[in-house]
Amino acid sequence: MASVISVPKFAELKTGPERFQLIDVRSPSEYATGHIPGAVNMPMDQVQSRLPDLEVEDAIVLVCQSGQRARMVAGLLEPCGKELRILEGGTSAWIKAGLPVVATSVTRWSLERQVRFAAGLLVLTGVILALTVSLRWIYLSGFIGLGLTFSGVSGLCPMGSLLGFMPWNRGASCSFEAPKAGSGQCA
Repeated sequence: MASVISVPKFAELKTGPERFQLIDVRSPSEYATGHIPGAVNMPMDQVQSRLPDLEVEDAIVLVCQSGQRARMVAGLLEPCGKELRILEGGTSAWIKAGLPVVATSVTRWSLERQVRFAAGLLVLTGVILALTVSLRWIYLSGFIGLGLTFSGVSGLCPMGSLLGFMPWNRGASCSFEAPKAGSGQCA
């Protein structure tokens, strides 16, 4: 079972003699907006397939934005027999503690967050227009609901793909599919 490590303890660990591999499981665009120095970006949906390539012999510290995705990845990697730790509070807690962050791009919303915002805004617009202009606007909300259902079932996200072409998202990636248990190999 993975243990949780606090930000102050982890900051001490980074300067101590103990060896570990820090893996940031966020999307590449989230990682680029700010990550802990020394972190290797390995998006959640790639962890199981890329772990054998790392040849990790030391402990693994998993980090994401708040700790939730890191916990999910730890559950997937437990059968591998590696010593796993999860950074409590994730990158948000690290930044809140005033510790250094490496940023390789301008801060922007993750593509997944942009999709949630756009979908919510379109549903709200459809409902407001249906109540004030014409009942036919309710189809907009239904269409967005259908698209979100399709995305959840198939793992494909047409809205995310469309938003990925926007100028502010050049180079961003969007993954809505969680890693499948049992896929990939343990190192």
